[in-house]
Amino acid sequence: MTVKIEKRIKGFKVVDQALERPAAQGSEAAAAAQPAAPAVAPVQMDETLQRPETLVGMTYKIKSPLFEHALYVTINDVVLNAGTPFEQRRPFEIFINSKNMDHFQWIVALTRIMSAVFRKGGDCTFLVEEMKAVFDPRGGYLKKGGIYMPSIVAEIGGVVERHLISIGMMEGQGLDEAQRQYLAEKRAAYEATQGATTAEPGEGFPAGAQLCGKCSTKAVVQMDGCATCLNCGHSKCG
Repeated sequence: MTVKIEKRIKGFKVVDQALERPAAQGSEAAAAAQPAAPAVAPVQMDETLQRPETLVGMTYKIKSPLFEHALYVTINDVVLNAGTPFEQRRPFEIFINSKNMDHFQWIVALTRIMSAVFRKGGDCTFLVEEMKAVFDPRGGYLKKGGIYMPSIVAEIGGVVERHLISIGMMEGQGLDEAQRQYLAEKRAAYEATQGATTAEPGEGFPAGAQLCGKCSTKAVVQMDGCATCLNCGHSKCG
């Protein structure tokens, strides 16, 4: 094909068309391989999110010797981006109910502040550490199973921790199967040397066990001349 040049030539460049075509095709293939941007941005948890008509949640019972009646802690969650790869479950609100009205004011204040933190979005797991660090000036109490609770607020923090672990916002720190088997063997060996009557049915650990400084559970016994925790396995002998 003949091309008529009607302007003055000021410069030129030799181009190999055989080399130019693969490069152009490669750029087109790379552009096609890039994932398409989502049509709608995923919904994030923030203060502007309106409360849905229906929420999913769980209710936890707390029975403390500091209260005549039990506390019932309800945490409701909102499911964001349901049915998409961005689906996640986040706490939205918390309620605490009880027949005991002596502490009504601080319970209402606590639940309102916590619900506001939940709805603000971001990382709310710091609430667990802050609440579990609250100590009662009367010295706290032992739950069933010998677990020490420094205060009722700390036990509420423990409930929040359980809930956040169940919805995947926190990682649990449970023992693996080998550790549980090891502790079961240790406990069986201790009870065999002390007699079956020393175990407290339903309480979880032998009578006379001491409080563990690591897991705050009354489960430390003397075995082979060394203090060993039957709950977490902690021992001063290593």
